[in-house]
Amino acid sequence: MANTNSSKLSTSLEQGVPPRVRFCPSPTGNPHVGLVRTALFNWAFARHHGGTLVFRIEDTDAARDSEESYDQLLDSMRWLGFDWDEGPEVGGPHAPYRQSQRMDIYKDVAEKLLAGGYAYHCYCTTEELDTRREAARAVGKPSGYDGHCRDLTAEQTAAYEAEGRTSIVRFRMPDEALTFTDLVRGELTFQPENVPDYGIVRANGAPLYTLVNPVDDALMEITHVLRGEDLLSSTPRQIALYKALIELGIAKETPVFGHLPYVMGEGNKKLSKRDPQASLNLYRERGFLPQGLLNYLSLLGWSIAEDRDIFSIEEMVAAFDIKDVNANPARFDLKKCEHINAEHIRMLDVKTFTESCGPWLKAPFAPWAPESFDAEQFAAIAPYAQTRVTVLSDITANVDFLFLDEPVEDEASWAKAMKEGSDALLVTARAKLADAEWNAEALKNAVLAAGEEHGLKLGKAQAPVRVAVTGRTIGLPLFESLEILGREKTLARIDAALAGLAA
Repeated sequence: MANTNSSKLSTSLEQGVPPRVRFCPSPTGNPHVGLVRTALFNWAFARHHGGTLVFRIEDTDAARDSEESYDQLLDSMRWLGFDWDEGPEVGGPHAPYRQSQRMDIYKDVAEKLLAGGYAYHCYCTTEELDTRREAARAVGKPSGYDGHCRDLTAEQTAAYEAEGRTSIVRFRMPDEALTFTDLVRGELTFQPENVPDYGIVRANGAPLYTLVNPVDDALMEITHVLRGEDLLSSTPRQIALYKALIELGIAKETPVFGHLPYVMGEGNKKLSKRDPQASLNLYRERGFLPQGLLNYLSLLGWSIAEDRDIFSIEEMVAAFDIKDVNANPARFDLKKCEHINAEHIRMLDVKTFTESCGPWLKAPFAPWAPESFDAEQFAAIAPYAQTRVTVLSDITANVDFLFLDEPVEDEASWAKAMKEGSDALLVTARAKLADAEWNAEALKNAVLAAGEEHGLKLGKAQAPVRVAVTGRTIGLPLFESLEILGREKTLARIDAALAGLAA
C-alpha cells in the first residue's frame, strides 16, 4: 500500500491550516500520569498551532466505566488548567462527545462496512480460534486470525447460523504491506501477516474500540492523532479502516499519527495504574502545583532546551514541536518531579502561595484545633516557609509549632539535640532571650552569646533551642520563627524542655 497522506497533513501545518487533535480517555478510576502527559502534548500541540482540542470520553465499557470516574476526569482536567474547544460541558458541532451516546452511529458505520465488503461476519468459536492459533505456533507461523470466515459462501453462513452460532464482525485487512510516517518514529512498515483481520463488533452487537475510536476521529475530522506507544500496533489497522471510510464517504482523510514514548517506572518497567506514583490524585493530595507537575511531565519525552528544565506552561506551548519528541522511553523520576515542583512554588508571589496552602492548614490535614490557627502569624511565616517546602502539604509540619499548644514529640530529634550540657545551655539561652528585644536579629545574638559562654558555635547552641520550641531539629529559620511565635510561648517551651531534662 502506498504511504499515507501524513506528509500532506504535516505540510498543512506549514501552510497555516489549524490542526484538530483529540484527547479521549476512558472514565475508569484515577487518572494516570501517563494519560496526563498525553493530554498535555495534545493540548500544547493544539495551542501552539492555534488548532482545536477535542475532549472525547470513551465510555463504552459499562463494566469498568463509572459516572464517578467521569466527574473525576473532568475535575482533573480543570485542576490541571486544560481547556478544550469541543467536548463535555462545552459542546460543539460533532456532539455528543461520549461514546455511550453514539451507538447508533457505530451501528450504521458497521452496516456500511459489511455492505461494502470491507467487513464480514466471523462465526469461529473461542475454542476453534485457540486450537488454530496453537497449531500455527507449533509450525512457526503467525498466530493471529487466519481468515477462516473471510470468504464464506451463503451455504456455509446458513449452516453456521442453523447451528445457532453467533458471529462477530471482522474488518478485512488488505493483503499488502502498510506504510505510514509517524511524527515521532519516522516511516514504519507493517507486513500483512503481522496485521490480521480484526474484530470491530462483538457478537452481542456492541462496537469495539477498534471501530469506535477511528470512526469518531473520522467524523470529528481529527487531523493529528498523538497517543501512547502502546497503541502503535493498532495503527495499521486504523489506517486500513480509514481507507475504507474514505471510500464510503464517511471520512475525508487519514490523520497523521505520532506515538509518544512509554513512561517507565521502577525497574525500567512501564508505569502502570497499579504503581503508587502513577496516580494523579496522589500529586493533588500531596500539594503539587499543576504547573509544576505539568512542567515535569513535559520532560518525559520532550525538552525546551538541553540545559533548561524549569519553564512555564506558556513557554512550553510557545516552544512545543511534536517533531522534537524523543521516541525512547522516558523514566519517571519522583525526586526530579518534586524538585521541579519546589521551584514552581518558589516562583509564586507570597499572596498566591499563602492562599494555595489553605487546604493543608485545616482538617483533616492540620493537627491543631481550628481556633488555634492565627492567619496573621501564618502570613508572617509564609515567606520563610515558601523557600523550604517541596509540596504544599509540607506546610503543615513546617508551621505546626505556631498553632499547637505544645511542640510535636519527636524522640529522634530530642535525642539528637539534647546532649550532655544542653540543660545548662538552655538555662543561659532562656535568660538572654528573656532580656532580649523580640526581633530575629536580637534573638540570634542572644543565643549566640549563650553559646559562647558554653564554648559552642551558633549551630550547636541553637539546636537545643530549636527542638525545645518546635520539637524538630530541622525547620524554618529559627530566629524568625521565635519572633513570630512570641516571647511568652518561646520561654514557656524552653521551661517545659528543662523540666523534661530534669525528670
